[in-house]
Amino acid sequence: MSFKSRGDQQSSKNVISKKWALFFCLACFCAGVFFNNRMWTVPEPKGITRTTTMEAESLKLVSEGCGDEIKEVKRDSKDIIGEVYKTHNAIQTLDKTISNLEMELAAARAAQESILSGSPLSEDLKRTGSSGKRRYLMVVGINTAFSSRKRRDSVRATWFPQGEKRKKLEDEKGIIVRFVIGHSATSGGILDRAIEAEDRKHGDFLRLDHVEGYLELSAKTKIYFATAVASWDADFYVKVDDDVHVNIATLGETLVRHRKKPRVYIGCMKSGPVLNQKGVRYHEPEYWKFGEAGNKYFRHATGQLYAISKDLATYISINQHVLHKYANEDVSLGSWFIGLDVDHIDDRRLCCGTPPDCEWKAQAGNICVASFDWSCSGICRSADRIKEVHRRCGEGEKALWRATF
Repeated sequence: MSFKSRGDQQSSKNVISKKWALFFCLACFCAGVFFNNRMWTVPEPKGITRTTTMEAESLKLVSEGCGDEIKEVKRDSKDIIGEVYKTHNAIQTLDKTISNLEMELAAARAAQESILSGSPLSEDLKRTGSSGKRRYLMVVGINTAFSSRKRRDSVRATWFPQGEKRKKLEDEKGIIVRFVIGHSATSGGILDRAIEAEDRKHGDFLRLDHVEGYLELSAKTKIYFATAVASWDADFYVKVDDDVHVNIATLGETLVRHRKKPRVYIGCMKSGPVLNQKGVRYHEPEYWKFGEAGNKYFRHATGQLYAISKDLATYISINQHVLHKYANEDVSLGSWFIGLDVDHIDDRRLCCGTPPDCEWKAQAGNICVASFDWSCSGICRSADRIKEVHRRCGEGEKALWRATF
């Protein structure tokens, strides 16, 4: 029994000592935690700031508004695209306005030089100069000769309105149409007097300070554009031969599509061979300038009908004294625009054939602007046949008065 009681005492001592040891450890831990919280301050991480209550509220408001701002950004992007488009159109309009002002100034200078040099001014130029210019859509100059009285009468009887209708065409539609002719080598002779008498009867001529002659067509073309741009302020200036049938309303509708473009040159573009053989029609004396034999001309509008915008007409007027003249007037016109930033527009409706070609196209709803025979460089026997062409291929008089440009 003595051994047993001694063993029990020893075990109780061990139990007490373990409990005290556990309590002592727990007390030390608590003391250590209390000491650290009171005596040690945790350093703030560098670069990190704590938000106050006010700042937190502000961030909350900003975050709530993000959705609306994203919508606004999307909306603004559409508005910006719209503004860019409007700005582009405004720049184009401004560019055209500046170009027109420059052209008007140059035209005024050309008219002044004409007065100072003693050259006679046309009645139209005197009238527009005294009453102030209005803006027209186009000036159509019909190239004619002294011997072409029958052709002129046939044009007057078909597509060229006369009398009050011509005045209505000018006032309501903004379209000027004139026969274009210079004077004979003997100024004031019988040929000139015949034209003056015809002009007194019809009042539809534009007289040029130019000596008529087939080999002088390039010079006549320059003088026509210079005189026309000084006489009328128009968007386009058109040249057409007196043996070509024209639908005026269709011509106007065609030109209007290009009204906002600067430096426009419209016609049936071609590139024919350079003929170096003497004696043949359309012989080019300066063929060597176009390279080797058999070469072709640069692209240019065929001479039966073409149109140019006002800035190009004024360019010709200003530089007419230094523009080179080739044997063929359509080649000359094309050469004057080489090196310029010109928009060449090839429209095959400006060079339709006579019936049945133009008639089939009219029936299909594609009315031609101009009709002629390629083999004759105009309507063959036009004085006799143009009425038939007009009947079968004409747009109708009502189309002209219904048209809006």
